[in-house]
Amino acid sequence: LLLLLEATLMQLARGSHHPFYNGFYYNHIMNDMDNGQDKVDYFNGPRLVVETSKDPVYSYSGANITLSCHYRYEPDPGAKRKIRIKWSKLRDDYTKEQDVMVAIGKTYVAFGDFKGRAHLHQASQYEASLVISDVRLKDDGKYRCEVIDGLEDESDVVDLRLQGIVFPYQPPRGQYRLNFHEAEQVCQDQGAILATFHQLFQAWSEGLDWCNAGWLADGTVQYPIRLPRKPCGGLHLAPGIRSYGPRHRHLHRFDAYCFSSMLRGEVFYLDRLTGMTLEEAKQSCQEAGAEIARVGHLYSAWKFLGLDRCSAGWLADGSVRYPIVKPRPNCGPAEPGVRTFGFPSKGRFGVFCYKER
Repeated sequence: LLLLLEATLMQLARGSHHPFYNGFYYNHIMNDMDNGQDKVDYFNGPRLVVETSKDPVYSYSGANITLSCHYRYEPDPGAKRKIRIKWSKLRDDYTKEQDVMVAIGKTYVAFGDFKGRAHLHQASQYEASLVISDVRLKDDGKYRCEVIDGLEDESDVVDLRLQGIVFPYQPPRGQYRLNFHEAEQVCQDQGAILATFHQLFQAWSEGLDWCNAGWLADGTVQYPIRLPRKPCGGLHLAPGIRSYGPRHRHLHRFDAYCFSSMLRGEVFYLDRLTGMTLEEAKQSCQEAGAEIARVGHLYSAWKFLGLDRCSAGWLADGSVRYPIVKPRPNCGPAEPGVRTFGFPSKGRFGVFCYKER
């Protein structure tokens, strides 16, 4: 046993200094005879180059989008080669998150949530573009286009960004009541998903300032500050994204930062002279061929459709809010935004309804 262990360790040590180089040539590949002799194989064929869009591709929920990817050989071999194309969705650190699609020739297979929504667009011989139909909120992110030709494997990355809005959310129970999984659910209930750090940073750069810490999609807890102040990290800190880092997804409790995209429908306001209870508000929307709007619907209509209404209305979660694009007297603060009355247990208000086109 000792001799066998020693021989194994020597073999591992011997092989550990032979790196695999994936570029113009392949170095230190074991020969077919398996006689313990290494050989160096130099790849002298055409070089494979893969290129995607260098600029982010912008889209919105419900749209169809093409992520451009092309490849070429230097020099061009002329003859058609049998290659494999693979698309993957990546995390922010560029590690693989999920397989999207793989294709050989005209045969392809899409995976997971991309089944029925993803296919290749090959208008030319060397095109490997990905088409995603009915874009969803969680499609936002980085995608790797990988082209495999025998021993060669080259790739490039394209960034798909959804046009949307980040909004802070806390449930009727009050501040800091949500663990990570509950935060995911409340965002979904409001027609949204948990925001990514990139989405929160974009919202901060556009003016979002909120002192409550909230969950993000990667399990970290952060909050955006434009105007430093004592209760929000202190006066000595510069404006930016404050971070608590990763938190325990079951035990720790915070608010949530949700992300909603552009709407495929419209938000409109209904009212009665005497106002409505929440149940009456839901019924009024149904009678109008719609549903009571969710918080994500109202934020999206405010940002992308310019919805401006200085009248409070019920939303699906039992909150009462109203959107202001042009601030004016008796309509809240001097900045545009979605105002909230919280979650009143009593009272009669109008209602915001949502109807798909």
